[in-house]
Amino acid sequence: MGRRALPRLKPDVDFTPLFRDLSDTSQPVTLANLFPQDGPLHLEVGSGKGHFLVTESGFRPHDHFLGIEIAKKYAKFAAYRCAQQGRTNVRVLAGDAVKFVRESVPDAAVDSVHVYFPDPWWKARHRKRRVVRQELVEAIERVLKPLGRLHFWTDVEEYFQSGCETILAHSRLRGPLPVELPQQPDESFKTHFERRTRLHGLPVYRAEFEKSDS
Repeated sequence: MGRRALPRLKPDVDFTPLFRDLSDTSQPVTLANLFPQDGPLHLEVGSGKGHFLVTESGFRPHDHFLGIEIAKKYAKFAAYRCAQQGRTNVRVLAGDAVKFVRESVPDAAVDSVHVYFPDPWWKARHRKRRVVRQELVEAIERVLKPLGRLHFWTDVEEYFQSGCETILAHSRLRGPLPVELPQQPDESFKTHFERRTRLHGLPVYRAEFEKSDS
C-alpha cells in the first residue's frame, strides 16, 4: 500500500506558524523557539499526513507535540491539517529527524517519542536507511525524561523484530512492554496507514520501551 496523492491545500488556511523547514538555515530551530511555554513534549519521528499530531494534540491541549517528516510536502500537509483544526500546541518540521534529535534536542527534554510505520526499506542494501537504527535509538534514550516512553509500531514483522533488537542492543530502555489500545477504535488508530492496514485485516506489531527513573 503506497502513499496516496495529497489533497490540495486551501489558501485561506495559514499553517506557517506551525511549520518550519530545517533546510532554511536563516532561521535556526530550537525547542525553546518552537515552544516558548513549558509543558510536556511528545515527539513523532515521521509524521506523515499528521493523523497522530491532529488527534493526540486534541486529546491533550496543554501538551506540546512536535512532528518531524523528511518529505516536505507531507510535513506541510500535516501542519496544514493541524492549523485547520486550530491546534496551536503543534509544530511540524520538514527534515531529517535523526539529525535534529541528535543535534538539537537537549537531554531529558521529551516525555514520549513515537515512531509509527516507518519506511521498511525492503532491500538488504537499503536497510541502513531505516530510521530505527543505533544513532536514533541512542539519541532517543538521551532526550527522554526519566520514565519517558518510546512507542514503536509497524506492519512489517521482520522490521518489528529487528527494531526491538536494535533498541535493546543500543539503549538501556526497558521493554518491550505490552501496548494497551483505547476502547474506542477510532482513538487507537495512530496513522492513516494503520487504519488502512487494519481495515484490510493485516497485523500490526506494537511495542513500548521505558526509560528508567534513575
